Amino acid sequence: MDARYAIRKNQLLDECQVAPEIFEQAIPRLYSFMEPFVKIFHGQAADQQAKIYVCGPLSDVERKNVESIAYRFGHSRLPLQGFIGWNEWDDEPLRQELRGQVKTHLGQGDGVLVFDPSGFPKSGRESVGVARQWCGRLGKVDNCQVAIYLGYVSRKGHTLVDTRLYLPKEWTKDKPTVWLHVISLVASSCGQNSGQIEQRVAH
Repeated sequence: MDARYAIRKNQLLDECQVAPEIFEQAIPRLYSFMEPFVKIFHGQAADQQAKIYVCGPLSDVERKNVESIAYRFGHSRLPLQGFIGWNEWDDEPLRQELRGQVKTHLGQGDGVLVFDPSGFPKSGRESVGVARQWCGRLGKVDNCQVAIYLGYVSRKGHTLVDTRLYLPKEWTKDKPTVWLHVISLVASSCGQNSGQIEQRVAH
């Protein structure tokens, strides 16, 4: 079984290789897709930071953090860190734009909503929502964050629409006030189970 798995894994990895010419076509298409979203920021600086941050994970930079991404594109780290970390901007208009596009291009009367809780392993303890909890990727209880993802599926296609971070009850106890303030901005799901979060996301 292990040998067959290794063979199939290598086959899948080969299929995931993207030819340079295809990748080069993807960036202009990505900018076109982003255009209605970045317009919401109403500023050239924010427009630029948004494009840099989105293109960062697609670049050849080894560490996909804000600092490395900023340097990769020839910018200082502080403006991008500010845009992502502490500048105040409302993400709800971005979600509204996305929902509008999904309705226009994929919407059908028999379309369905799909909820999927997904955990991602974390080695530290400082990321918001990290706790020892079930992590499907690992198939066991371990240190991780968990998010609830909302997808939309119709005969025209499928896409992700929204997400919420699951916040374990222990994160509301014995944490500094500043952390609780950050938590209130990041996730409004304190102590809620996945079903309750799903109801909030659906509305």
